[in-house]
Amino acid sequence: MASQMAIFTRTRTIIKSTAISNSNPFFKTITTSTFLSQEPQLAEQAPPSTSTSTSPSTPLPPNPASGSPLYNENWRNPIPNPSLTQSLIPLGFLHQPQGSRIQSLSQNLDVQSLMNVFADWTATQHWGDMKQLFESWIRSLDKAGKPNKPDVNLFNHYLTANLMINATAGELLDLVAQMEDYAVLPNTASFNLVLKAMYKAKETVAATKLLERMLQTGKESLPDNESYELVVDMLFLTDEIDAALKYLDLALKSGYMLSTKVFTECVKSCVNKGRLDTLVSIIERCKTMDQNKALCPAWNLCYYIAEIALREDNSKLAYYALEFMAKWIARGEQARPPALLSVDEGLVLSALGTAGRTYSPSLLDASWAILRRSLHQKKAPNPESYLGKIYALASLGNLQRAFGSLNEFESAYGNSDKDAGQEMFSPFTSLYPLVVACSKKGFETLDSVYFQLENLSRADPPYKSVAALNCVVLGCANIWDLDRAYQTFEAIGSTFGLTPDIHSYNALMYAFGRLKKTFEASRVFEHLISLGVKPNAMSYSLLVDAHLINRDPKAALSVIDEMVTAGFVPSKETLKKVRRRCTREMDYESDDRVESLAKKYQYRMGTEKGRDMLFSLRYNIDFAR
Repeated sequence: MASQMAIFTRTRTIIKSTAISNSNPFFKTITTSTFLSQEPQLAEQAPPSTSTSTSPSTPLPPNPASGSPLYNENWRNPIPNPSLTQSLIPLGFLHQPQGSRIQSLSQNLDVQSLMNVFADWTATQHWGDMKQLFESWIRSLDKAGKPNKPDVNLFNHYLTANLMINATAGELLDLVAQMEDYAVLPNTASFNLVLKAMYKAKETVAATKLLERMLQTGKESLPDNESYELVVDMLFLTDEIDAALKYLDLALKSGYMLSTKVFTECVKSCVNKGRLDTLVSIIERCKTMDQNKALCPAWNLCYYIAEIALREDNSKLAYYALEFMAKWIARGEQARPPALLSVDEGLVLSALGTAGRTYSPSLLDASWAILRRSLHQKKAPNPESYLGKIYALASLGNLQRAFGSLNEFESAYGNSDKDAGQEMFSPFTSLYPLVVACSKKGFETLDSVYFQLENLSRADPPYKSVAALNCVVLGCANIWDLDRAYQTFEAIGSTFGLTPDIHSYNALMYAFGRLKKTFEASRVFEHLISLGVKPNAMSYSLLVDAHLINRDPKAALSVIDEMVTAGFVPSKETLKKVRRRCTREMDYESDDRVESLAKKYQYRMGTEKGRDMLFSLRYNIDFAR
């Protein structure tokens, strides 16, 4: 039907034009009414009214100088012209079902009422409606007939709605730029919404540039805690650790509080990149700030930090990791029901070793405190933990506390199995760090320790320890002081009223053997056997060393035979010493016996070409002279 009407209209036009061109007066169109012109015509200007009628006058359209970007539109009809490219309302918006409702709201709400509506829609997440209502509202007129003018808070709600419907950072930046058209200055919240869009897309370059722009602008748009958090977290996630640390430093200098997420990412990045000293400085700065001193990584992350710090012998970072763990243990104890967390004792033992190697008393105290707290008073620490503490204290030179720890060790494990107890309290192995610390400054330290032990034996309650005196005897032997070693050995029974054990005799044998007093060392060995004291493998090894120092490999081999008969196995190191002496003394018969013993016990002795070359060189020089 429409096509027929179009054809009829076109035919009528052709006929009319033909009639006019031919000027035929007899030709008439089929119509009974005069032709009505449909062209627009200007209304005639009404004469000025002189009446004093009180009827309301029609308001004037908006003044173009008012600054509104919408002044060129029809002020009576807020419906935008679809041909305008600057329109914020999408095409066909008012033809949607909710279009009339949105248009009605936009014509009846002021700024405060619109803020209330936005607050309700934010709670219900009506982001699309919020976006459309704002776009319609800014094109409507208020009650005074002027275009609605948004403030920065309304615009931020509009930016939030665009962000929640997945607008890109570039689109949000364009909307922020449009705020200037309404004489609205963007604030920190406006730029934070843009940073959130950049965070989603991991646009680190654009985010850092925007943050720098915020730092250079006025007070209204300076970065806040959320700004730094978004940028720093994004940089950590993209492994741009240097830039992240730069802005993290700015955030701390500005006094902002770090979130747990950012702090955790900082810890992970620094640990993975080996920036342990940097992490230590950040933790120390956070501890000095009231708003950041409560920061604490997760329990598993604390374990990871401690393991990496102990592997790298970073005592400060290890200390902070244990401090974080102590916080978690305290929180667990205060919880209802309580959650009893515990640190693995192997980790604490590694921390004690690191404390001894790095001379860190704070790490030592923290390690022992967290071990005691982890055990919850249910059992004593393992012997290895006591020995680790003694080693750390001896390394620090705190001999008083070291012997106090030895007293605790003996109280906990002094009545254990005889063979195991002998090895745990041996000055040659487990307590050797304490021996080295006692002989560090020669007889001065040894005499000081001896007199302290003598005073403690008369205290209340008294402290008398054969293991402690054995450390003094062996320390005297280490400094080649045979007289002090012998006097201390005799004082075990005469002054302290104790019975020397096998380690006491071994220490005395070692003192005689070092000074080539092999006969006296043998007498000590025979004396302990006559008293019914069972020699151990160390006793035979020390007697072998005494014969080797005296250049008698045959006597050393005879002692090894006695050692095998007693049920002990000579060590590989002992056989290598005997073979070396056989080579020096050119005793090839004894050397063959050593080789047979090595094959018997399946030792790969190896070669000593370096030692042999040095020996031959020295021997040839002496012979040439």
